[in-house]
Amino acid sequence: MLYGIAAATIALLLSAVFAELLRVPALRLGILDRRRRLAVPLSGGTAVVLATGLVAGVGDRAGLAPLGTGIGRLLAAGAWIGVLGLAVDVWRLRWWIPLTGTTVAAALVVPYAETGTVQGVLAVGWIVAVTAAFRGLDHADGLAGTVGAVTAFGVAVCAAVELMEGIAVLLGVLAAGLAGFLLHNWHPARAGLGAGGSLFAGFVVASAAVFVRAGQGIGAGAGVLFALTAVACADAVLVVLARRLSRWPLTRGRPDHLGHRLRRLGLAPRAVTVLLGAGALGGVLVGVAVHTGRVSGGAVLWVVAVAAVVVLALVRLPVTPVFHPRQRTAEASPQVIERLRVRNG
Repeated sequence: MLYGIAAATIALLLSAVFAELLRVPALRLGILDRRRRLAVPLSGGTAVVLATGLVAGVGDRAGLAPLGTGIGRLLAAGAWIGVLGLAVDVWRLRWWIPLTGTTVAAALVVPYAETGTVQGVLAVGWIVAVTAAFRGLDHADGLAGTVGAVTAFGVAVCAAVELMEGIAVLLGVLAAGLAGFLLHNWHPARAGLGAGGSLFAGFVVASAAVFVRAGQGIGAGAGVLFALTAVACADAVLVVLARRLSRWPLTRGRPDHLGHRLRRLGLAPRAVTVLLGAGALGGVLVGVAVHTGRVSGGAVLWVVAVAAVVVLALVRLPVTPVFHPRQRTAEASPQVIERLRVRNG
């Protein structure tokens, strides 16, 4: 318990410091999120990956909190996904490259001995879907970090109940790392998460959740997994459904996520983050309660119902198309970068 608190505190501080230190290199290298009015350096993702990996890795090597063979492999695969995501941020790789990399990594970490072959394959698909969904949340200040931190903490609680100390420590450290990053990402953001951080967080959370629920029944397991990741899943379903209805290509971005639509309704940026963070917390509380047996599995149906109502209520809300990412300027202008340097010190 004491080590977990100390590890989380260190991860929070390291993430905040790394995000600050890496902002200048990100600016100079042009690793920026250009979807906002003023481009934001994508230093947060690397900061979260480094803080999580260092704290969890040192704890494992020192014997203070051994991760175990499967969880050590999960962390290594997550680090690989973080590097792949950083490559996406730098070189804007085609969509199928991170998708393929995530699929391979997920196939290597699923505990087939506990899930069986069929459920293991389904688990791989679910990990890939949730990882992509978390990347989709990284379109608004503070949103991906808030939902990720809440979800990681919920999975950590479930792991602690099952006496899976390695997973509990890893997810607690990840939640703290995301919280430290939020010190720079709360609106107006001074640093962004990027594909590197969002893919890493989504992959580690989804894979760890599969470890926690492995061998506990596919129906009940799917319900708990959905509740723990309800906001990310609802956002992904909304985007897919809306783009299919409007015949918009699934791989072409446009402002049609939950956050975009809530902003369209007049909510302020911080209000959107708080509202969706509260929704994530509600789903996590239900998931943890069902996992621990405090409430029946039927409670998950309420989470599904709320998510369905939100999706159906927002799916027809008009959105403004945006240019394809490849039609945008490859690099920010020198004037923009200079303004960023002055503003960010």
